[in-house]
Amino acid sequence: MAYYMKLGNLPKKRHVQFRRPDGGLYSEEVFGTEGFVGPTSTMYHIHPPTQVTGWKSLYGTAPEYVETDVMRMRHMVTTRMKAHGDPITGRVIILGNGDVEMSVCVPKERMDYHYKNGQGDECLFIHYGSGTLRTFMGTLKFKPKDYIVIPKGIIYHMDFDELDEADRPADHSREEMPYGKFVCFETANGSHILPPRNYLSKKTSQFLEHSPFCERDLEVPMANDVYPMYTDETGEFEVRIKARNSVHSYMYDYHPCDIVGWDGCYYPYVFNVDDFAPIVGKLHMPPPIHQTFEGHNFVICSFCPRLLDFHPEAIPVPYNHSNLDSDEVLYYVEGNYKARKGIDVGSVSLHPQGIAHGPHPGTVEKSLGATHTDELAVMCDTFRPLYPTRAALGLDDAAYPESWRQPAKSGTHTPNGAVKAPAPSGKAANTWD
Repeated sequence: MAYYMKLGNLPKKRHVQFRRPDGGLYSEEVFGTEGFVGPTSTMYHIHPPTQVTGWKSLYGTAPEYVETDVMRMRHMVTTRMKAHGDPITGRVIILGNGDVEMSVCVPKERMDYHYKNGQGDECLFIHYGSGTLRTFMGTLKFKPKDYIVIPKGIIYHMDFDELDEADRPADHSREEMPYGKFVCFETANGSHILPPRNYLSKKTSQFLEHSPFCERDLEVPMANDVYPMYTDETGEFEVRIKARNSVHSYMYDYHPCDIVGWDGCYYPYVFNVDDFAPIVGKLHMPPPIHQTFEGHNFVICSFCPRLLDFHPEAIPVPYNHSNLDSDEVLYYVEGNYKARKGIDVGSVSLHPQGIAHGPHPGTVEKSLGATHTDELAVMCDTFRPLYPTRAALGLDDAAYPESWRQPAKSGTHTPNGAVKAPAPSGKAANTWD
């Protein structure tokens, strides 16, 4: 992460004796990245973190991509998904490549184990539901519209509260969504999910003044009487570890959350998208202004409610564009998506590199004069093509690629660019939609 913090009990110096109340030594662990030249944290365990009593492989996690030679616009309707599994096993990968995998999860069960992703960072976006993420570095509470960034190697247990009827989508029963729903972006290339470099000071990694969020907006792990710093228990505790495209079960004879203190710059945190302060302009601004996180070969952006462009002749909806080096994925969270028809809450759209895309017919004219937008969406742009899984095909709206078609306009264009009006018909010109 971008700044240093500490939690719990620590010795004055690193790598010195630090003793438990019974006189034994706490076990120090340096938790580091990039061969110890990247961000690290130093932890103090009650028990040596190397002690495990058994292990076995459980299941593979490598996604199977299909239609890898097909390039077309896609629209996936995730409201069709049925609740299943827990917050880990219930994740359904719908899109991915060698850099990032995007999954959607509607958990049906609670976790009865702890989990560690030893293969990549995770960025979860909570659409519905709230609860706690108990990690071995402290506890994070989460709620709707939270991003939860969980760096590689963090041991955690995700516990959703039961979803209140008022917080559940009207078209979903308790059986269809008992706890909530979230989207997960997971690195597949060993990179880390970080704030954008252009928001950070090159010398101190402090958030700069032009950044749309800063350190004050981040919620970091906590410990108190309700959520204790550590658990000192012995017994049999399962930790499932993802590595080498498989999940492995390891058994600990002590509780994995046994860290009495830690400090450093490597830890999980929460950022609520409502704390994102959108950058606005006189004319329409490009998607990089919405950037929130980045990994190698991909970025994550937040399209938030904001004031629209204030030039008197501004066109508020996005212009047609060909992002020639990127695939663009949008997960629609809430609001009225003025530039798209047929898109609703829970939709996922994929616009591949190489095909121009833009507002649907009729939406440009309808947008003129608008002063603000209430849309909220999460976007992932990748610099290599994204491929769908079989699960994605089951959510596919096959009519979406045709949704830009429009009837030919009546009237003809003269050589000087002026439009020749059609013969009177009792209807206003350009009423096609």
